[in-house]
Amino acid sequence: MSQTPQKTNWGPILVLGGLWGLSEAALGMYLRQCASTVSGSLMTGAALFFLAAAWAVSPRVKTAALMVVIASGFKLFDALLLGLPVLSGAIGNPIFAIVMEGAAFALIVSIIRKSLAGKTAGQGLVGGMAALVAVNLFPLVKFATGVAPCVAGTSYPLSLYYAPIAVALSALTVPLGFRAGAVLAALESRPAHLRWASPAALALSLGALALLRLL
Repeated sequence: MSQTPQKTNWGPILVLGGLWGLSEAALGMYLRQCASTVSGSLMTGAALFFLAAAWAVSPRVKTAALMVVIASGFKLFDALLLGLPVLSGAIGNPIFAIVMEGAAFALIVSIIRKSLAGKTAGQGLVGGMAALVAVNLFPLVKFATGVAPCVAGTSYPLSLYYAPIAVALSALTVPLGFRAGAVLAALESRPAHLRWASPAALALSLGALALLRLL
């Protein structure tokens, strides 16, 4: 007997995508041209936290895809606020990073056994491996946007130079993300008349981004 597919509640995904987009803008608000030292590694760890939380709510590839779309939308809104072209180093390159992080997480979490991904150690493995894949893909950004990745003093891409930090940080943030997502999913059992709060939270995140740029 076939089972009826479980309906996905997109409310928590909207909230998480908005918070991811806001965090990208907040962490990069002073980076008009290029990432600085470990900032890219911090953004990778934050990105994988939000992706893991969303996956805990709805473990589907389309969930990661929607998260990427929402976070990228925030960067495009940021471009409008800053008056920057989409393919600038401050906009196009972070969007490319967001896409690579989403793709890397979806790939790794899909191939890791569910029994392992359900444990803290397995989730840490997902985070570390996803970060490693994402940072190694990022140097390809030049072919997508025409803007070369930021480099260290040795002309080595920062994403690779600080890869150990991104991997170690993501091994910590992904398990935390899974736990945060489980809590958020549990909150979705609240009365239906309160579910407007999720799109409201997304709107508030956009408003907070606009306020950050006005300060």
